[in-house]
Amino acid sequence: METNLEAAEEIARQFRLRDMGGIIVIDFIDMKLPENKRKLQEKMEEFMSPDRAKHAVLPISKFGLMQITRQRMKPEMNINTQEVCPSCSGTGKISSALLLEDEIEKNLSYLFTHKHNNLRIIVHPIMYAYLTKGWPWSTRLAKWRKKYRQKIKLQEDTNYHLTEFRFFNQHEEEIKL
Repeated sequence: METNLEAAEEIARQFRLRDMGGIIVIDFIDMKLPENKRKLQEKMEEFMSPDRAKHAVLPISKFGLMQITRQRMKPEMNINTQEVCPSCSGTGKISSALLLEDEIEKNLSYLFTHKHNNLRIIVHPIMYAYLTKGWPWSTRLAKWRKKYRQKIKLQEDTNYHLTEFRFFNQHEEEIKL
C-alpha cells in the first residue's frame, strides 16, 4: 500500500509536469483489501486536486488497474512547417537520372529530326554533373554530339528543379515540346 501511494503521488506530479492528456491506465501493485483500493483512489484524487486540467479518477478495477482521464492544458506544439516538394509533388520519389537522360535524348532526337540544330539544354546542376561526368570524349553529352552529329551545348541553372530541363535554339528562344 505504501509503494502504491508513493507511485500515485509521483504519477499525479508527472501528469501536471508533462501536461499529459487522454485516458491513462495505471497498473498498481495488487491489493487484496477493498479498503486499501478505496484509500488509494481517495489519495489519488487528493494528489490530482491541485491540477487545473479537467480530470476524472475512476475506481480501481478487480485487476488493480486505475483509469484517469485528463484534458491537456497547453495547445499542441507540433506546427506543420512543411511544403509539398515541387520536384516530386509530395510523393518522395522522382525519376532516376537514367530515365531523365533517356527523356532528354528522346527529345533531342525529335528536335533534330524536325530540323532544329545548335541546341542548348539547361538542366539542374546535379543533372549537369551526371551528363558531363567522365572523360571529355566519354560523357553522355559527347555521345549525343557524336550520335546526332550536331552542336549541343549543356548549361546548368540552380533555379531549375532536379528533374527540370529546357531546350533553346541558336536564337536563344525556348523550344516548347
